[in-house]
Amino acid sequence: MMLSTIKTLPGRDTPMPVSNRHYVNGHPILPPFPAHLHEALFGIGCFWGAEKKFWQIPGVFSTAVGFSGGDTPNPTYDEVCSGLTGHAEVVKIVFDPAMLAYEKLLTDFWQSHNPTQGMRQGNDCGTQYRSCIYFYSPEQEQAAFATRDNYQSRLTQAGYGMITTQILAADIFYYAEDYHQQYLAKNPQGYCGLGGLPVSF
Repeated sequence: MMLSTIKTLPGRDTPMPVSNRHYVNGHPILPPFPAHLHEALFGIGCFWGAEKKFWQIPGVFSTAVGFSGGDTPNPTYDEVCSGLTGHAEVVKIVFDPAMLAYEKLLTDFWQSHNPTQGMRQGNDCGTQYRSCIYFYSPEQEQAAFATRDNYQSRLTQAGYGMITTQILAADIFYYAEDYHQQYLAKNPQGYCGLGGLPVSF
């Protein structure tokens, strides 16, 4: 259950300061980006493993982790983990549509986590770990729902429950603290709870 706006933390006016250089590929993680690039915004649990999953895909220009889908402006990681901001942990993906189709990103999204778990992912429990797709265009919206329905059919045949993934228009993306950006490249032995179901898309 999500919180009402009245109950969420007040946050702050100042954005989180982050280095504008992707630790892995050296590209900027802050806008503006080259005009030909598109953006995607996904939540599949802990954002450390999610970001690593997507920065490795050919055609991805840049990635960054942060928070979206809640009410608190410019939240800290600890505030989001308190459950009092309404945000999900998400990864922003900046990609070249001439090299990488949005539908390919969606395929990796569905297969990289268990989208039937509600407000959790594996051992990580809380509203911030919910599965979510925040779309930037009508085309992305259509693709998100179409692929959800397709994957639901596959999951149902395999005996799994209903997909709980939140699919909404993209709201403000707030960058997480700098040490979270490309965390598993900086800390190769760091925690990664990412794991999908044994059902192909």
